[in-house]
Amino acid sequence: MTVQYLTPEGMTHPTPYHHVAVGSGTRHVHVAGQIARLADGTPVAPGDLPGQVAQALRNTATGLAGAGATFNDVLRLTFYVTHWHPEKISEFMTGVERVAEDIGLPLPLPPASLIGVDYLFEPDVLVEVEATAVID
Repeated sequence: MTVQYLTPEGMTHPTPYHHVAVGSGTRHVHVAGQIARLADGTPVAPGDLPGQVAQALRNTATGLAGAGATFNDVLRLTFYVTHWHPEKISEFMTGVERVAEDIGLPLPLPPASLIGVDYLFEPDVLVEVEATAVID
């Protein structure tokens, strides 16, 4: 196993993610920001945060697979969400949970940050996901 997840005693519990990941692989995989677009650029789920989270994670899984990795190899996820406020967490997690089993995304998530931003790639883009993984 190249990645071990930890939430050491003394860190906030419960959270929907682990606080620490330890990677022991030698090859690093960095998946650039993925948004809710199909391969041909067609937008998916305009105006629907859960739908966009799910599609962005699907695209992240595709990027990982292209490098020979899975979500089990992910050290860190970074989510950028437009016009974020804490009341959106339920919608956000609905999108995560909707797709987690299909793409092999462990729950709780690998260490993750959710960063609120004003604007992303285009006006209809509500979320962007970046992943960092390590494989042998």
